[in-house]
Amino acid sequence: MIEIYHLYKQYGQNELYALKDINLIIDRGEFVFVVGPSGSGKSTLLKLLLREILPTKGNIKIFGRDITRLKNREIPFLRRNIGMVFQDFRLLNDRNVFENVAFSLRVIGTPPREIRKRVPLTLELVGLKDKAYKLPHELSGGEQQRVCVARAIVNRPAVLMADEPTGNLDPVTAKEIMTLIQDINIRGTTVIVATHAKDLVDQFQKRVVVLENNQLVSDQERGVYFNAH
Repeated sequence: MIEIYHLYKQYGQNELYALKDINLIIDRGEFVFVVGPSGSGKSTLLKLLLREILPTKGNIKIFGRDITRLKNREIPFLRRNIGMVFQDFRLLNDRNVFENVAFSLRVIGTPPREIRKRVPLTLELVGLKDKAYKLPHELSGGEQQRVCVARAIVNRPAVLMADEPTGNLDPVTAKEIMTLIQDINIRGTTVIVATHAKDLVDQFQKRVVVLENNQLVSDQERGVYFNAH
């Protein structure tokens, strides 16, 4: 589903490489943790997969298409198939939970009847059925992150990516969010999580890809975090 070949990313002509010679294949339905110290390239990798930025060299194929060659008008179609969860939530503070989740559907022209059906089902899936008309500031951090997960999956994407999704949460809430993401994966969605959360990585025993010095240094099935220094 995702194929990365000899991927390099350099932000400025005289800057160091943010990623160097990355080769990685992720199959449909996999759950992959991407770990490594700050500055190792985790967020850069996700931005490249989302086509927010272009690589300096190399190829990225998603669903069989080289996304580095997409025309600008084709990028929204790619992103319809990729849900994104951010550490800092990025919720619309003047809109309630229902509207925050519905926003993802409205921007792609989903009919109102479908929105009215799909949003409550998604909120139920993430355990927020009773919070639909609360504003973000009325929710706990864990609940806000659940809204972000709902917003990312309401369009039923093939891939869910999360960049430090538990970074601002206490350990108990962090485990709840990761369990929720695992449940989404079990339903068939491919999941990629960039994280520093060593305890969660060790606990969930998924595939672990380690970035260090901006290179891929380890790739283990049912791995743990200890490889990252």
